[in-house]
Amino acid sequence: MALFYNLLIGFFGSFIGVLPPGLINMYAAKISMKEGRKRALLFSVGVCITVMLQTYIALLLARYIGRHPDVVSMLQKVALGIFISLTIYFIFIAKDTRREMRDHNENSKRNRFYLGIFIAILNLLPIPYWIYLSITFSTFGVFSFSQPELWIAVIASGIGTFASLALYVQFFRPKEQSYKLGLNMNYVIGIVTAAISVITLFKILKEL
Repeated sequence: MALFYNLLIGFFGSFIGVLPPGLINMYAAKISMKEGRKRALLFSVGVCITVMLQTYIALLLARYIGRHPDVVSMLQKVALGIFISLTIYFIFIAKDTRREMRDHNENSKRNRFYLGIFIAILNLLPIPYWIYLSITFSTFGVFSFSQPELWIAVIASGIGTFASLALYVQFFRPKEQSYKLGLNMNYVIGIVTAAISVITLFKILKEL
């Protein structure tokens, strides 16, 4: 049963965690709109690889960080700085996505995969998220940190992340229809990161 519980928690924990509008899923939607679903799915695969690594690190550190809440506070402060920087970039620096893009060569497909890895690395929130989630469920006896249960949770987190991103990729229409929307996706991402920055700031101030 431990394997089954870790599988369910790993999958639904990531699926639900990625489902609300955020930096990564809105970026996947942006790529789907401008470049098509295939490249957006490649981006999603890159994200999933990083998420699985972050989940693994979080689970290994869960017990330690549970005894040292100051580490969680430090991660929140780092995340706040990253999201403020991303907000400034997407609102004031990034180019308008409504402009027609140049034709991409084959290397851009590979670049989307690496972009997914890079964007996911910038998002440190999965680490404190999985630390909190795993410790919470372990106190109820439905999550195990032993092997191979831990690896099942890590793999399931990647599958859950991909499933959630695939919904965004499927929902947003590809490039030729996206121009009719007249929407600058960089502004949307900037607003989302600004909202996350405010929420993170409130959490930090609440803990002071």
